[in-house]
Amino acid sequence: MMFHMDSISSHLLDEIRRQMRGHKRLTEGALAQLKDDDFFVMLDPESNSVAILIKHIAGNMRSRFTDFLTSDGEKPTRHRDHEFEIAANTSRDDLMRWWEEGWAVVFSTLDSLQPDDLMRTVYIRQEPHTVVQALNRALAHYAFHLGQIVFLAKHLRSSEWKTLSVPRGKSEEFNRMSLEERRRIGHPLAKESPSAKR
Repeated sequence: MMFHMDSISSHLLDEIRRQMRGHKRLTEGALAQLKDDDFFVMLDPESNSVAILIKHIAGNMRSRFTDFLTSDGEKPTRHRDHEFEIAANTSRDDLMRWWEEGWAVVFSTLDSLQPDDLMRTVYIRQEPHTVVQALNRALAHYAFHLGQIVFLAKHLRSSEWKTLSVPRGKSEEFNRMSLEERRRIGHPLAKESPSAKR
């Protein structure tokens, strides 16, 4: 089967959007289970709290995806070290506002990209990347930290945790279900098809 490069590029952009939305949705399933105080718990002095991870991710998103094609991804207005400091008066509402603002920049930029943009050169800390490389770098970075948030949320909620995936001991039952059944019950792993558009 032959594919035109434009169709491959379009598919790649759609897949990056889909994966970004999926990571956001699953992480929000974890955040929704946390109590307000849970956001600020640090397991040890060298670890990051959920609050710090949100602040860091949001700061990175604003820096990397603002003027994505035309300016360096490390903006002079960004102060990365400050992202790992949380003021005493920071609230859950503040954190969720930063979260939504960061994702809004990401999705706005992704929606503006065209297939022909994928091999253009963008810069991160003066290092050249193709757009494909920059997007994959961002996707991997966010998945890394979002996984940390889910891990912390599961640890903090312990026995009260509601799984975001296939429950233990339920794999065979899940595998027997059709995709339509999984979507009908609203299972988090079956909410969006690969071809879905934002």
